[in-house]
Parts: sequence; C-alpha cells; structure tokens
Amino acid sequence: MIRIKEGFQGERMVVVPPYIRKRQDEDPFLSTLYITDIGYYPRAEHHYVRRNEALRQYVLLYCINGRGMFSIGTGGKQMTICENQYVILPAGAAHEYCSCEDSPWTIYWIHFAGTLASYYAQNCGTPHDVRPNLESRISNRISLFEEILAVMQAGLDDDNLHYASSLLHHFLASLRCIHAYRSVNTKNDGSDIIDAAKHYMDENVERHLSLSQIADYVGLSVSYFSMRFRKAEGCSPIAYMNRTKVDRACELLRTTNMQINQISYKVGINDALYFSRLFSKQMGMSPSEYKAQY
Repeated sequence: MIRIKEGFQGERMVVVPPYIRKRQDEDPFLSTLYITDIGYYPRAEHHYVRRNEALRQYVLLYCINGRGMFSIGTGGKQMTICENQYVILPAGAAHEYCSCEDSPWTIYWIHFAGTLASYYAQNCGTPHDVRPNLESRISNRISLFEEILAVMQAGLDDDNLHYASSLLHHFLASLRCIHAYRSVNTKNDGSDIIDAAKHYMDENVERHLSLSQIADYVGLSVSYFSMRFRKAEGCSPIAYMNRTKVDRACELLRTTNMQINQISYKVGINDALYFSRLFSKQMGMSPSEYKAQY
C-alpha cells in the first residue's frame, strides 16, 4: 500500500512555527484557543498519518467527500469517517488515520490547543454527522474555515492570530452546538421542493452530485424532478449546479490568492481543464482572464 503524509494536488496548509506557538501560549486571549496547523486536502489519495508520540494539540478531521479510517491509542479500534462527518482526535493520545483507497477523502483539518480546547473536543472521539438538510448551513461553515485559512496565510502577526482564534471559536461552536447553529437559518423554510433542491446543491458545491442524488434528496423520480425544476427555474438541475459552481469560483478568484487548479477542486471539479472550459462557456472568458480583472 502506498502511504504519504502530504503533497496532494490542490492542497493548502499553514504550519505555525514553534516560537509563535510559544507566543500564543502566553497571550491571555490566544491561550484559550489557538491553531498550530491548518489545511485542506482535496481527494487525498494514499494519505496516511501515524503518530506514536502524543501531540499536545487536538486534531479535527472534517470529511466532506470520500471516506477515511482512524484509530485512537495504541491498538485502538479502527473506525470509518465518511462524507459530512467529523471527528476530533484527543490531545495526549497516539493516533492513526488514512484515506480509503477506493474513495479517497477530501478533508479540512485543524490542530488546535488552549484552555478551552477540551470543551470543544468533548465526546467527539467518534464520527459525528453534519449531513445537509434544509437548515444545515454547511456552506457558511466552510466559509468560516476558508476565512481562518486565508487570514493565517496572510501573516501570523498578533491581529491575524487574534482574529483567527475568534473565528475558530465560531467554527467549532457550529459543530458542537449544531442545533443552535442550524436554528438561526432563515434561508429556507422547507415549504418548496425546488428551494430544498437548490439549497442542497448550494450546500454541496464542493461535491460532484448526480441528478439521481438530488432527486433522491427531495423524494422525487429523476424525470418528474427534472421537469418541475426546469419549469420553476428555466434550466436543468445540472445547469443550475454548474452555474452555482462557477459563481463560487468567481468569488474565490476575486477574494483569494488560490491557484486555478485549487479553485477547481474547491468547486468539486477534479479536472482543471474541464473546469476552465465550463467557466469560459458561462463567463465568456477564462478563469485567468477573470482573475486579472481583480
């Protein structure tokens, strides 16, 4: 079996140097909750990590696509983590985790510590579901992660570290207090099947959804769902999904320094050439030309 720790096409990560970690430990605000490592690995084939010596930090693994395996402690029980699930590996324990060969995972991951870290990690050593529903707000949570990663990539000065810590509180609270997080969503009241389908596609913009998956979600046959959607929206469900992906790509091109191949993975398209063709068809210009305008 091929095993690699990192080095995946489209990956992004920040590792905080030891001298800054010391500064975080000593800062009255940061010492409550801070990040030591953060990253995003899309379709991480052969990803494998084994740590026999325990970390001081907790390790969050948030899977949005594919599957992986993990175990906690020497000889611990091996468990599976699937898409729309997360786990927090405890500080002070050896652990092991890997991407499944037949369905490599796409994960967001954070190593975090601080006096409040154990609160957010409590009872999270087994997979927890964050599956999409009408109130799920997955896209909001992913935007929070992206903002944390972006601010840390911009620099590790005190302002950035304090802001990243504040956002981390919000991000982890969206997982631990998931019912409260979802209850404030007023985007969709669930009264319309087409709105429900659009919300599902918006929440899963980073995945490749089939038409049957979308129809199954709203409980209709593919043909009847497609007819209703086209009548309501004036386009097919797949055309809407592609438009959503391109809209998201435009936002990332305007607001981040991500490479085009990284953005392609972020909108659920593993083929950067296909992504460029789709983008050009909808926008009348290539992604690089669009980015040059901003």
